[in-house]
Amino acid sequence: MANFFDTKKNPTKAYTSLVALVILFAIFPFIALNFGNSWVRIMDFALLYIMLALGLNIVVGFAGLLDLGYIAFYAIGAYMTGLLASPQFASVLESFVNTYPAIGNFLVMVCGPEIVQNGIHLSLWVIVPLGAGLAGLFGAILGAPTLKLRGDYLAIVTLGFGEIIRIFMNNLNAPVNITNGPQGINLIDPIRIFGVSLAGERGSSAMVYIGGFGMPSVNAYYFLFLILCMAIIFISIRLQNSRLGRAWVAIREDEIAAKAMGINTRNMKLLAFSMGASFGGVAGAMFASFQGFVSPESFSLTESIAVLAMVVLGGMGHIPGVVLGGILLAALPEVLRHTVEPMQMAVFGKVLIDAEVLRQLLYGLAMVVIMLTRPAGLWPAPKHEDRPDADIDKPTLATGVVEA
Repeated sequence: MANFFDTKKNPTKAYTSLVALVILFAIFPFIALNFGNSWVRIMDFALLYIMLALGLNIVVGFAGLLDLGYIAFYAIGAYMTGLLASPQFASVLESFVNTYPAIGNFLVMVCGPEIVQNGIHLSLWVIVPLGAGLAGLFGAILGAPTLKLRGDYLAIVTLGFGEIIRIFMNNLNAPVNITNGPQGINLIDPIRIFGVSLAGERGSSAMVYIGGFGMPSVNAYYFLFLILCMAIIFISIRLQNSRLGRAWVAIREDEIAAKAMGINTRNMKLLAFSMGASFGGVAGAMFASFQGFVSPESFSLTESIAVLAMVVLGGMGHIPGVVLGGILLAALPEVLRHTVEPMQMAVFGKVLIDAEVLRQLLYGLAMVVIMLTRPAGLWPAPKHEDRPDADIDKPTLATGVVEA
């Protein structure tokens, strides 16, 4: 299985497998549509989690830095979208005017009457780079004080960072109401691409029409998320095969040896945190626009652990494995939610165990069994990804000696 996408050992097989996989993902929503929109919506969330897992893979899989607060960057991207693509910013200005009149009146003068009345409504092309940049900045801020920490200590600090961000979002409704506190931000604009709303226009029954062709809103978001996932996978592959990626792997394997070989470990770690965080910010922006609502409950520690489990389960440092882990852990629990009760009814004639309880039990049992039987993950990286063939010492003939 590890060689299906191995372009170095078997490029023909790898590219054939890749084309087949892209075709399968492209036709999936049209097949799943026969069974209802809920299955496509499940895959929408699975693609969002794949974006998160690929970002965390840079930090954990490539650089070997255990990050338990990664969901904070997801929250930053989501709340940034909530402030810049909804009426919420008008509420922020009103709160400033009521609490700090001097500052509030200055902001009102700067922003103008349109923003004061309706808030800020930026387009996708501005939100995505802003989400990536802001999350990357916070990634560097997190990375700076943790440069000398390793292992459990690093995990505890990053865990604390994730909880600080969530608590901030939960309490930034006083004295100035910025995030609307536990109630969250709603009425977030759907994504528009060239004037077409991916949520569908009013009265269209959540159908998106492009020319004469129409599709459900969940399908339109599915293809957008799929394109973003493909872009992130391409960037991850280029990073992995670059000097930067090899420096991250060197730090992961032995930081002291990497420093002795001249690698600037400080800058490399900061870049790993920033690059990984930027992917999380993009995923957060997509999540906010897709849901139309964000609240602090969506960014708990459980979510961080779930994303980390996707990376570990699939295979740390191996991009196809991380994608597989993301699909399994994001989609499988929802599949179980929809199937365990009908199965119990068919077998026992009644529901013995609630779907939510059984879903969590099977989820945990599967994780334990897989970690016991496949500690390197379901799809671990081929060994040559970390140690190129050219670096392997091979015996050579002595000078002037003729081989018999």
